[in-house]
Amino acid sequence: MTDRLTPLDVSFLYLEDQRSAMHVGSVMIFDPGPAGLDYEDLVRHVEARIAFVPRYRQRVRTVPGHLANPVWADYEAFDIADHVRLVTLAAPGDPEQLEDLVARIQSRRLDRRRPLWELAVVEGLADGRFAVITKAHQALVDGRHALDLGHVVLDEDPHVREHPPQTWHPAREPSIGELVVGAIAESVTRPTRIVETLRAGLGDVRRTASKATEAVGGLAVAARIAANPPPRSPLNVESGVERRFHLVDTDLDDYRAIRSSLVAKATGEGPVTSVNDVVLAVVAGALRSWLLARGEPVPPTSMVRALVPFSVKPSGHETDAAAAPALGGRVSSLLVDLPTGEGNPLIRVYQVSYQTLAHREAGQAVDARTIAGIAGFAPPTLHSLGARVANELSRHMFNLVVTNVPGPQEPLYLHGSRMESTYPVIPLARGQALSIGLTSYRGRMHFGLYGDREAMSDLDVLGQCLIDSLAETLEAAR
Repeated sequence: MTDRLTPLDVSFLYLEDQRSAMHVGSVMIFDPGPAGLDYEDLVRHVEARIAFVPRYRQRVRTVPGHLANPVWADYEAFDIADHVRLVTLAAPGDPEQLEDLVARIQSRRLDRRRPLWELAVVEGLADGRFAVITKAHQALVDGRHALDLGHVVLDEDPHVREHPPQTWHPAREPSIGELVVGAIAESVTRPTRIVETLRAGLGDVRRTASKATEAVGGLAVAARIAANPPPRSPLNVESGVERRFHLVDTDLDDYRAIRSSLVAKATGEGPVTSVNDVVLAVVAGALRSWLLARGEPVPPTSMVRALVPFSVKPSGHETDAAAAPALGGRVSSLLVDLPTGEGNPLIRVYQVSYQTLAHREAGQAVDARTIAGIAGFAPPTLHSLGARVANELSRHMFNLVVTNVPGPQEPLYLHGSRMESTYPVIPLARGQALSIGLTSYRGRMHFGLYGDREAMSDLDVLGQCLIDSLAETLEAAR
């Protein structure tokens, strides 16, 4: 079975290079209970679950000459042992050891000769716990044909289920000739692609680049941001290959308490503060302290621009940070100037709240469907160039990415083992030294700080600054 990659999906493959691995990941920590960890049984559980998502047993096959986008094809030599492995931490199995392991695993690119995902089971953590580290390519997880690996293997039910018999039989992979014939047939049914491919082959890059400019220029937000680029920041450097990772845990109720206090004091004239606004203000305070600890100048007007993706329901109503996201919902992004120059934590919350309100009212949220349209403007032969140009533009639009994805407040289980915490790993774009991902789960807010190893040697300092910033904001709200 084959299925052609969409323009957006294939752009993530072209964005990837030695310094920028385009996979997303997660770190989940589990309590195995009295029964302990049975690794072989856990592998059988994962193998049984991916049977429901064919994409996890397919690999990318490129079309010769880039006549069309690559295709997904069943991998006839699929072996679960190539994707799931066991790692044992030496005593004492502390968080620092786990963080170092996560950084090493996530720094490596996925092998494109195989399905684009991996899962590492880590035993030897303190108190008998174990961790699961996942990584899946952004081209793989599209929310329609493939969900995130964590969604596939986790359950709401703590009871262990019987594994169904393995009945999967891969379809024969297409030959090179069949890939070419399929690409030509698609071009015949879509004649404009022939013209674009010929133009690209003749080197008419200027016309194609003009089309790219029109596509980007069609986004009002892109034009406004281009006219007002973000400030210079130590967060924007030419990153290397190696990474650092740091875990931070906070209480979700603290963010809710800050929001409730500010809403109770509101006069009705300002914007309604959301939990997400409080989170961003706490991040702003942490970045302020981190910059000061580095000896960086932080004048009153200084700010750090963050790209903040968020889910938008079809109804248009904002979701609370503690609510579970709806699959199939649209994903949009805001560009928020985090007020690192402001010393008052409550004013930071108000400034962020006004910005998020202004963005929504001005239509400055960039819809994922619009981004997908930008990725598809060029013929496949120029996808690589177009994707790299888009990646170069990112450093001129924002300083870092901050993702806040709401998770369930009820416990989840992996083959009977209860998940205690979960931390996202957000890939670094070229020119970005730091990404901040956070997930709310069972009354906790879990941060995953992911940074360039050389540029973010003090990533643990930033983690402590997050904790201190939350405490400072909570005290001021009370």
